[in-house]
This record gives sequence, structure tokens and C-alpha cells, in this order.
Amino acid sequence: MSLKNAKILTVSQYIHPFVDGSGMAKAACKLPQGILEKGNEIRVFMPKFGNINERRHQLHEVIRLSGMNLIINDTDHALLIKVASIPNARMQVYFIDNEEYFKRKAGLEDDDENFFADNDERALFFCRGVLETVRKLGWAPDIIHCHGWMTSFIPLYVRHFFNDDPHFEDAKIVYTAYDERTEPLDKNLAKKLALEGFDKELLKGLAKPTTDEMQKFAMGMSDGVIKGSPKLAKGLESAIKAMDKPTLAYHQDDAERLDAHLGFYQEVLEEALV
Repeated sequence: MSLKNAKILTVSQYIHPFVDGSGMAKAACKLPQGILEKGNEIRVFMPKFGNINERRHQLHEVIRLSGMNLIINDTDHALLIKVASIPNARMQVYFIDNEEYFKRKAGLEDDDENFFADNDERALFFCRGVLETVRKLGWAPDIIHCHGWMTSFIPLYVRHFFNDDPHFEDAKIVYTAYDERTEPLDKNLAKKLALEGFDKELLKGLAKPTTDEMQKFAMGMSDGVIKGSPKLAKGLESAIKAMDKPTLAYHQDDAERLDAHLGFYQEVLEEALV
């Protein structure tokens, strides 16, 4: 596939080898690596979950990017940016960190597999943090590719918060939906977003928010949608089938997946020109 000199921002809930195991973590590592090797520019972001071993993965803070404060639910939270390299991949990953949201030694659940009550705010902080950092880097992506429900506020922020920002005004958004456990989110999520100035009409679908509803919400605001798992929850499958926008089927093989994604990015960019 001939996509070259494009700028691709990858934002993922999980990335291998920092978080092991899942199909999402592996795809969000392999894809940007392949995109880079094909002559494109990349930036890659994930949350700095407290169970990521900073010493083993050689994370260090990027002082020039840290130090901003983001207001989430009317409260100030300090934004820390860390970075690490993936061995043998010439690829750097930026981590969004914060003492309150990401210090606990866990990902999205406690030891008893209970979903954390503040995961909605952790996701909001993560998504805002990514976009603020990209602005600080002075980098304007052509494609913003989101992986996993935790990235699902990115389309909302890009379309309705940073819509006049020259870093994002031409960016196309691609969302990959995965087969994740459906979990309820804080029922006050729409109120928290209203505090940030979002129109209540936009937030109508979030009266009873769940991780699946957030994935649908993000897909609705994206320019293209990809299936990241062979099978998705029934509601997600139906939502994708009903979409009048470019969609891409699941690909398991790494090489096939890379080619399919490069072609899909091209399609989304060309669709915008029509």
C-alpha cells in the first residue's frame, strides 16, 4: 500500500509490551511500527497504569511536556508525561500519568476484578492529556486512530472542544472497537462533560453510560470504524452494520492487517476530499 508521509497518531488503552496479552495491546504495538517502517510519521500514546514497571521498561518523565493542569469534574489534576522506547522497534511511546488517577498498582480493575468507579474520569483525563500533549509537540496528525473504550472521548474533544485548533482541524478519526467486558460508568458522566462546556444535545446518548455505549458514541463521531476482534457484542456489531461510513473487517494476520489499515487510512483521507 502506498500511504507515505502521513502523520498517524495512535491512542490506545493498552500497548504491548507495557501491558501484556490482549489483541488490542499487540495490534496497537505492531500497527504503528509497520506504519513507521512504510515511511510515515507516528506518535503513540497510552495511559501510565500503576502496574507498568517503570524501571524495567525504562520510562522517564518528559519535563518540557509535563506541568499542565487539566480540570476534570471541576477539579485540577496535574498532567505528567513519560516516555519509553520499544526495544528493536525504533518506536517511542508516550504515557499520560497523574498521581491520583494512575498511581494505583492496577489497570482498570482491582484485585477482585471490580471495575474502578472513577474509570470515566481516568479516561477523560487520558484523552484530554493526549490532545494537549500533541498540541504542545506542535504536531498536526492526518489520522487519529483510537483503540479501546478508554479512548472514546477523543472524537468528542477533537470535534467539539479543539474543533478550531489548527493541530486537529484537518484530522480524520478512525476508531477500532474491541470485544471488551461491558461495564457501567458513573451515571454523572454527562454532567461532568457539561461542566467542560459540551452541548447537552451531544450528550443525550450518555444518560446510562457503559463502556459499550462509549464505544458506540465514539464510532458515531469517527470518520472510519474498524473491527478489532473477530466477534463484538451484539449492539456494537449492529451499530457498525448500520453505519454509513468506511468500515474495515477484522484481520488476524499482522502483515494483512497492516496492508488493510494502510489502505483504509487512504480511503478515509480520500473520502474527506470528495
